[in-house]
Amino acid sequence: MIRKRKRKPFLEVYALGQYIRMSAHKARRIIDQIRGRSYEEALMILELMPYRACHPILKLVYSAASNGNHNKGFNKGSLVISKAEVNEGTTIKRLKPRARGRSYLIKRPTCHITIVLTTLDEYEFRPFWYQEPRKKKFFFF
Repeated sequence: MIRKRKRKPFLEVYALGQYIRMSAHKARRIIDQIRGRSYEEALMILELMPYRACHPILKLVYSAASNGNHNKGFNKGSLVISKAEVNEGTTIKRLKPRARGRSYLIKRPTCHITIVLTTLDEYEFRPFWYQEPRKKKFFFF
């Protein structure tokens, strides 16, 4: 029996970085600043932030935009970061020699970063069921 593959409702491109050597908490601090922004604005923010986590995230944003340009023909000026998430990876364990012949365990955390880009017109004109819930405004007369 032939099954039809389900298609995504909107065209998206993504880049995935796995086993990046930093804690997920430090990477989330940067990701929260660029989520929902345009591609060019995100590049400016990442280049000017003074954190070490910005460099691998900047490379992932470049990679996702290049994927969209090369694979689907998107214009880089109309891309928006629709989804950006950081998950914890495996912890690398190393042993360090200490006093009196003992060993000390050093844990080095890793994380997986996913950057998803969509075009600007698709991001603005999504159906009501696909958008994030908005805050209700109350008018008092």
